[in-house]
Amino acid sequence: MEFLGFTVDVATLTSNALELVIKVALAILIFIVGRWLAKKAVAFSDRLMTRSHLDETVASFLSRLLYGVLLVVVILAALSKVGVQTTSVVAILGGAAVAVGLSLKDQLSNFAAGIMIVTFRPFVRGDYVQISSYTGTVTEITLVNTHLTTINNHDIIIPNSDITTSPVVNYTALPNRRVDITVGIGYDADIKTAKDVMLSLARNNPLAFTDPEPIVRVTNLGDNSVDLTLNVWTTNADWWSMQCELLEQFKQALDDEKIEIPFPQRSVHVKGLDHMINQMGQAQKLPLSKD
Repeated sequence: MEFLGFTVDVATLTSNALELVIKVALAILIFIVGRWLAKKAVAFSDRLMTRSHLDETVASFLSRLLYGVLLVVVILAALSKVGVQTTSVVAILGGAAVAVGLSLKDQLSNFAAGIMIVTFRPFVRGDYVQISSYTGTVTEITLVNTHLTTINNHDIIIPNSDITTSPVVNYTALPNRRVDITVGIGYDADIKTAKDVMLSLARNNPLAFTDPEPIVRVTNLGDNSVDLTLNVWTTNADWWSMQCELLEQFKQALDDEKIEIPFPQRSVHVKGLDHMINQMGQAQKLPLSKD
């Protein structure tokens, strides 16, 4: 058969078209079945992660990542069925991944740190922590950053990579916490009376533990005061309330006992002051000269 001066082999065209249709149909079938199998594999992995009590954020991310990888494999298999050279596609995807990784290296660092945080759990939502110079309650943990809410209701967003490279103090990781209160008294005050006052108030406080028993020690002989430190245990929930109560009670009780809490003061010694005073006195005794 001739068409526009060209000889057309209808049998060959028909055969090639039929072969192409079959390849496209097989590719579509591979894509549909492969996507179905990928969803089943993700659902199975979700059940496994749920049983292992993996963090919800990590489980969700791993599920999406697994589905994405499986879907790429399915698409490559479907493309290869219709004759597309998948080697070049893989090379392009690899180059794109490297370029994205270099441009988002900081975010990837935060992401990797986020995986470590939600996996090893140095803290969880609701914990009161100190991270570097920031202190607050953990309100949200994502794979990129962590949110803290301070006691004055400020929202602090800390990159996860900074958390993994900084000391983290988790104040609520353990159920109990010790209150340490240091009070300075004057050097002329009775140490035993001051210790008895502090111990009595601590023992009578309903929030204080009796085991271990409260104790007061002399911890420092300072420039202006003798420092007495009280150690008393309570629960994490009552730590702040008990500390504030005891501070107020200590001030009132020590005032009642006439025990002064001294303010900083300094003694100044001037060398030769006595000699100067004597000279001034002698000068005042000299008679005035008459002109």
